[in-house]
Amino acid sequence: MNIVEKALHFATDAHSGQVRKSGTTPYILHPVEAASIAATITDDPEILAAVILHDTVEDTDVTIEDIRREFGDRVADIVSGDTEEADDQLSREESWMERKKSSLAVLAGSNRDVKIMWLSDKLSNMRSFCRLYWNEGDEMWRHFHQQDIRIQEWYYRSIADALAELRDTDAYQEYLVRLNKVFGGKDDESELN
Repeated sequence: MNIVEKALHFATDAHSGQVRKSGTTPYILHPVEAASIAATITDDPEILAAVILHDTVEDTDVTIEDIRREFGDRVADIVSGDTEEADDQLSREESWMERKKSSLAVLAGSNRDVKIMWLSDKLSNMRSFCRLYWNEGDEMWRHFHQQDIRIQEWYYRSIADALAELRDTDAYQEYLVRLNKVFGGKDDESELN
């Protein structure tokens, strides 16, 4: 079994029973979609494995040490670049802004491998946001820890700025279109075709 297949099995087990915030979609489909996005930018199997594993430390009982033991230092280091530090004293809602500011600071100093993972993750999120926005409009934010659309927009536009070195990729261009679709309130789908 190659490292990408191993990561897929590992992440499927780790995310077993989880669904996305906005519905009943099995959670594992998000890291798989993110990996398919990353594959449009790179064919590096360690980056693809890291993208598949990117939420296991943050959203399951898996530790970064587990990732390091199973997949090696490079994969663990890439995954660490998209893993938020939890504050046990505060709820996810209360700690949202500090977690995001900290994550953006890490992203700003990250290498291209980590930025590919971030872009892949956030473009997958933006695709979900577009589907939600199409069905619910601004009411979609009720599904999230941070419900203020202006703060969400600040975060996702800050990500776009931090990922500008990837602007020559189709994934980055799609991210910008979808970002403007969700936060600019555009009604036509023609930009996505």
